[in-house]
Amino acid sequence: MSGTGETATGEPPEYPEYAERVLSVAELIPAGRVMTYGDVAEWLEEGGPRQVGRVMALYGGAVPWWRVVRADGRLLPGAELRALAHYREEGTPLREAGQGAEGHAPRLDMRRARWDGRQADDGTD
Repeated sequence: MSGTGETATGEPPEYPEYAERVLSVAELIPAGRVMTYGDVAEWLEEGGPRQVGRVMALYGGAVPWWRVVRADGRLLPGAELRALAHYREEGTPLREAGQGAEGHAPRLDMRRARWDGRQADDGTD
């Protein structure tokens, strides 16, 4: 999320080859839908959730980073409010937190929000 998507000269930055592939998958995810770090790795048939997470942490600011998520649906620590604003704007399915939940932050409704790359972009299964 720290990447801006541009260099000081205004040119797109050059990313490592694996990072380019991860970021290209993130760009394919329709608004209102998500893929987990593991889903992205599986789509690419390379790496794993940790490698995808590392790419997103280093370079994800250049793409819709909020659409690549944890498998448990918890919002990214430190970016919860920014991500939540995107989810609400895009209509991403959320599950409101119960009173016992820490911070009362909602989670993604993974059953409804998860995208496998083959479904229609309208959010239906």
